[in-house]
Amino acid sequence: MSNNKMKLEFLAKSENEGFARVTVAAFVSQLDPTIDEIEDVKTAVSEAVTNAIIHGYEGREDGIIQITASINDNEFTVEIMDKGIGISDIEKAREPLYTSRPDLERSGMGFTIMESFMDNMKVESEYKNGTKVTMKKIFSSLKQ
Repeated sequence: MSNNKMKLEFLAKSENEGFARVTVAAFVSQLDPTIDEIEDVKTAVSEAVTNAIIHGYEGREDGIIQITASINDNEFTVEIMDKGIGISDIEKAREPLYTSRPDLERSGMGFTIMESFMDNMKVESEYKNGTKVTMKKIFSSLKQ
């Protein structure tokens, strides 16, 4: 399998979440994923983009979300980045059911969902300077 890369930028509008999800799914399709694998990626990307919109930019639609994705052999890596308010306590934010926006009836399961659907997840954030979520998945169709 050859290596490949893509980059995507869009405004932090909730209607762009579906666009991001479908675009990443189309990119990863070259790995010949199973239906379950492609749904895992789409769900994880949806959660990360939604977090950036709701928490990173607090609903402001003028922010930019950037996605970069790469394929190296059977490993898929996707990074979702924003330049929003950042996360002051990443460990607390990763706790199941924790939400910084209970006023919006958020479930607080975003990071938990991302972790459960991908093989690896890393969160980097700097207060008032944005967040980057990096997720990796190994595709079984190419596993040895």
